[in-house]
Amino acid sequence: MERGDFVFYDRFLELCRRKGVVPTRAAVEAGISKSLVSKWKANEAKEPSPEVVRKLSEYFGVSPYEVLEDLPAGRGRSTLTERERRDVAREVERIMGDLENSGDLMFDGVPMSPEARDSLTAAMKLGLEAARLRNKETYTPKKYRGPKEEA
Repeated sequence: MERGDFVFYDRFLELCRRKGVVPTRAAVEAGISKSLVSKWKANEAKEPSPEVVRKLSEYFGVSPYEVLEDLPAGRGRSTLTERERRDVAREVERIMGDLENSGDLMFDGVPMSPEARDSLTAAMKLGLEAARLRNKETYTPKKYRGPKEEA
């Protein structure tokens, strides 16, 4: 992998810098392993899992999207427009509304807690945004794509 490609560790460092903490302290306080941070640094692990994104989002006080917002940079991938983010948010709310109206938001017969609903909503939003970005990358004609880094 070339240095011009996105490294999640760079984004993690930026979030740490904004909060005024060193990466190892941030990892411990956010509840993620220091070895995962080492893998990001060595570029052995590229993108964090949704659970790790959630933990980082809570720790740094930003949305899950903001944790990943620079993820497309350096690889020629585009980002979501404000309209696309609104569309995703509407789709998540529609899905959650359908689930709530059908009575399927239960765990062992007990209604879902507000915290569990928020976690499910955040995970769904993250998944839909990632899918939209992948589709945008796959189906956007080359002539409309942004410039790519030269090797």
